Amino acid sequence: MSHEQPAPDAPPSTARRPIHIAVAVLSVLALVVTGFAWRSIDSLRNNLATAGGLGLGGSADGAVDILMVGTDSRTDAHGNPLSQDELDSLRAGEEVASNTDTIVLIRVPNDGSSATAISIPRDSYVDVPGIGMSKINAAYGATKETERLQLVEDGATDEEAEEESTKAGREALIRSVADLTGITVDHYAEVGLLGFVLLTNAVGGVDVCLNEPVDEDMSGAHFPAGEQTLKGADALSFVRQRHDLPRGDLDRIVRQQVFMASLVGKVLSAKTLSDPGKLNELSGAVQRSVVLDDDWDIIEFATQLQDLAGGKVQFETIPVADLNGMTDYGESIVEVKPKDVKKYVAGLVGEEPTDSEDTTTSETPKIDASTVTVDVANASDVGGLANGVADALTSLGYGQGEVGNYTGASVSETTVFAHSADDDSAKAVAAALGGLPTDTDATLPEGSVRVVLSSDYQGPTSAETTSTTTSSESSETGLEPASTAGTTPTPAPPGPPIDAGSSGPRCVN
Repeated sequence: MSHEQPAPDAPPSTARRPIHIAVAVLSVLALVVTGFAWRSIDSLRNNLATAGGLGLGGSADGAVDILMVGTDSRTDAHGNPLSQDELDSLRAGEEVASNTDTIVLIRVPNDGSSATAISIPRDSYVDVPGIGMSKINAAYGATKETERLQLVEDGATDEEAEEESTKAGREALIRSVADLTGITVDHYAEVGLLGFVLLTNAVGGVDVCLNEPVDEDMSGAHFPAGEQTLKGADALSFVRQRHDLPRGDLDRIVRQQVFMASLVGKVLSAKTLSDPGKLNELSGAVQRSVVLDDDWDIIEFATQLQDLAGGKVQFETIPVADLNGMTDYGESIVEVKPKDVKKYVAGLVGEEPTDSEDTTTSETPKIDASTVTVDVANASDVGGLANGVADALTSLGYGQGEVGNYTGASVSETTVFAHSADDDSAKAVAAALGGLPTDTDATLPEGSVRVVLSSDYQGPTSAETTSTTTSSESSETGLEPASTAGTTPTPAPPGPPIDAGSSGPRCVN
């Protein structure tokens, strides 16, 4: 599958659309971490939209890990189309998309003592199951559309294709986030276009503060410096602006985080929790705009959080290796190193990544390559790929086995196979080709290795490219670095955490 390549500088009429309302999910965080107030609203549990079969975990690591995403949907949580008046008020335009431009992983210890929301930049360049290296915000939409077309071709109705492809898109995003962070996702929450305005307006607007006045037409952000209370379209403009900001999308994430912190503080205030009218309005907003996984009893979960203080709700961003990365085909990306991301996320809760959380960083087994024969089979549509990879392995001393096209069942991920799971030869070959996954095939003789190449393959394709992929960079990350020829990387380490316990909004760019 080709990579999704959205235009980085779309005209004003389209540049606004995927950015502005995806941030609705960030507002829902305030309700998730203060949801104990919902216990008095009997209808909430029965009227929430749910999604099932997403392959989620079960809080086995001592924390509840929630993936919250914002989608550019033109329907509400129950699949009902938004009215034209609602679309107009959201400045949504006519284009339909399924990208997830807001991605937040929330860690809540099982005792409910704190909550940490970790933002993942939408352009983070990661390994997406079934696609290969891609921006993480394309995992949901690209997977969904590919699956939908296949289902329709196989005879499914439009409704069946929509339901099953949406599930596939959600699963792909969940797996992508888990692979990047080393965290098993326990629960899933999704918000479409309408949620941001409904939730923001339900609390009477949110207080923000700007260091300098802004006047930016792409987002419609026209604000004076200083503190101000925003709701509706003005709030959308505040959180969606990324042009004319020093760090682009990362500064936009900071805007989102201070907005969330202010919103959490407002929901926690006695004025909101003691107001039946506001609670009913918040409940109505959630029922119409939020989708939760069907194994999540949100009311029971909320009871664990009833003593949570605003200062214990923190907002972080994963470390970025290069804010201005570029792929070989010229697409602007945010380069991240999975090893560094896993270490950072684990450190937020006082843990260290285990071997299972970061298999790409384990030590490469020491073997005699001349004793290993490697078959290479091409399951991709790239002509000559198997010969190129076989050439690369031969240059490293491996014996050449059968080389040709793959004739087995369909595969979506390049994999190195061996007879047994503990085969050091397979692990060494996988490391030599850029940190590939390994699997077992009982039909292979002991000591024999087979590489099955899919369209996601990013490793060496000749003897000349072998040294590049086996460099220290690839050894650390397990992924082929993005092209950065002629550029100086712009790293962005995480800044100080933002919390919801402040007496007033934090001023930002």
